[in-house]
Amino acid sequence: MRALVVDHGEAGPVRFADVDEPVPSSDEALVEIRHIGLNFGELNYVRQWPAGAVHGHDAAGVVVRAASDGSGPPEGARVAVGMAPHAWAERVAVSPASLGTVPEGVDLADAAALGVAGVTALRVLRKRSLLARNVLVTGASGGVGHFAVQLAALAGARVTALVGSPDRAAGLRELGADEVLTDLAETEDRFDLVLDTVGGPLVGQAWSSLAEGGTIHLVGYSSGQETTFPSGALFGFGEPRSIATYGDMTPSSGELTDLLGLMAAGRLSAPVGLRGDWQDVDDAVRALFARKVHGKVVLAVA
Repeated sequence: MRALVVDHGEAGPVRFADVDEPVPSSDEALVEIRHIGLNFGELNYVRQWPAGAVHGHDAAGVVVRAASDGSGPPEGARVAVGMAPHAWAERVAVSPASLGTVPEGVDLADAAALGVAGVTALRVLRKRSLLARNVLVTGASGGVGHFAVQLAALAGARVTALVGSPDRAAGLRELGADEVLTDLAETEDRFDLVLDTVGGPLVGQAWSSLAEGGTIHLVGYSSGQETTFPSGALFGFGEPRSIATYGDMTPSSGELTDLLGLMAAGRLSAPVGLRGDWQDVDDAVRALFARKVHGKVVLAVA
């Protein structure tokens, strides 16, 4: 079968290859993949995975063979694959712990956009009550950012979305942002929670805007820049502030189920900024790296 595998050469980060058919264990379902969802991180930092390995974590498709131990969705079920390894292939063996059943009315392509981005946003925002809290989402035009803006607004937060340029602000107010900024200096607000996908100098700026008892959750570093703090910036009185890292790759079935339920109810939309065919993956990767995509890239598996 065909799959997208890790390529460490200049033509990378992924290439097509013929690979062996997956052989599911007793507690794995065999899923025929219909759509894959691309994430900036897994493509930009591809050297963290071995060359030649089937790449990708997010996809959606149909169960063609249920797990033989009786666990998980039945044959014929439409499913979203989230945070599962080796997902960018025509067929994948997946633990039910990484599957969410896609409800009627939810498009499989939209379900493929959930995975890493949607689950990350949901897990971070569940760290504390957000009702009537001030929440800042940086890199709000990206996949995680789009989901975070919507989910924070649904939880009753006052949401500020920070983007890199005015052209990346489109649609964020409609998703629930109360304010959209291109520079944190434009506001004097203090934030109870910051979900940061950018890293670099912006983390220092966000720290200066953090309320007492607030937390910055670092979920990405798309800027590729270092973070430095002025002397004395990390000293302060009052309720302690904190910076938390994020790297939760535990099974995502529960969160996928919750997100898919919100989508089915019309309360959450998939931030798909580019749709296409996986044959055109090279063009899609270039567009993602050039910051030309607002949200996620979802490609149909022909």
